[in-house]
Amino acid sequence: MHGDTGAWDGSDVVRHRPRPARMLWVTAVLGGCFVAIRWGLRDAPVLWFAALRAVLAGVVLLAVGAVQHRPVPVGVRAWTKIAVLGLVNVTVAFAAMFYGAASGATGSAAVLANAQPLLILLPAWWLFGERLSARTTTALAVGFSGLLLVALPGGGGRGALVSLLAAAGVTVGTLLARRLGDVDLVVASGWHLAIGGIVLVGLATAVDGSPAIAWTPRFVGSLSFLALLGTAATTVVWFAEARRSRMDALTAWTFLTPVFGIVLSFMLLGERPRSWTLIGLLVVLLALRLATTPTSVSSGRQIPDPRSSATPAQ
Repeated sequence: MHGDTGAWDGSDVVRHRPRPARMLWVTAVLGGCFVAIRWGLRDAPVLWFAALRAVLAGVVLLAVGAVQHRPVPVGVRAWTKIAVLGLVNVTVAFAAMFYGAASGATGSAAVLANAQPLLILLPAWWLFGERLSARTTTALAVGFSGLLLVALPGGGGRGALVSLLAAAGVTVGTLLARRLGDVDLVVASGWHLAIGGIVLVGLATAVDGSPAIAWTPRFVGSLSFLALLGTAATTVVWFAEARRSRMDALTAWTFLTPVFGIVLSFMLLGERPRSWTLIGLLVVLLALRLATTPTSVSSGRQIPDPRSSATPAQ
């Protein structure tokens, strides 16, 4: 299966809306990553845990690409894009994400970690000509307000700034994913994870020295979930949707990530949400419904999607 490999970054294209089933799966898995990170950090240093997650995911995707004889990127330009994507979307985002979790960040930190829908609005308009309707803009603002209702009573937390940095890294990564041109998504995803993960290994060595990791069943399970489902699989699906979808409609789905995170924390960790949390979640769900309903706003002429029949991850 060799899907989603064609160039697809023109600003004169009316893009599709993300596939709901895919996005529900992606956000549910990413919500579960919050729990997995908290479990795994009991047994491993922050940077080493982040590095292992990235490297393992990258190796798995590269192995899949090799088995399926997928094309290797060619040319300095393609490799430069993949390297930059790895540094931003993996090295910066993963390090900040794990530090935010390790600091016990709550409140505004949780909100800032899911700020991608707002951070991506102006770049998507500037780079891809994706004009926003008043309804979509309002929906994103309401969704972010819902996250504020969920998080602010818990306080800012020491991880607020690094959580914002993580969101910024993922935002830049999403924008860059559309610029990968005709590079195979599985191979590109694998290499960018491997490159970003190797840099994280260097940082972990410089900061923490030799890895002091307790390879408990809990850690192995957490790392496996994070690397295979929470990184390898979701990255390919997310990048595939980034190529074919409007950025505002795509990133609006990330509002669901903390919703799933809270639900899973209740189910697996026994953390009972308060009344204001439930109100905030309801606001988020209503905003998501508004943001993902088709509008008449377009960003140019419509052309066929060369990857409409492709399935990037199986």
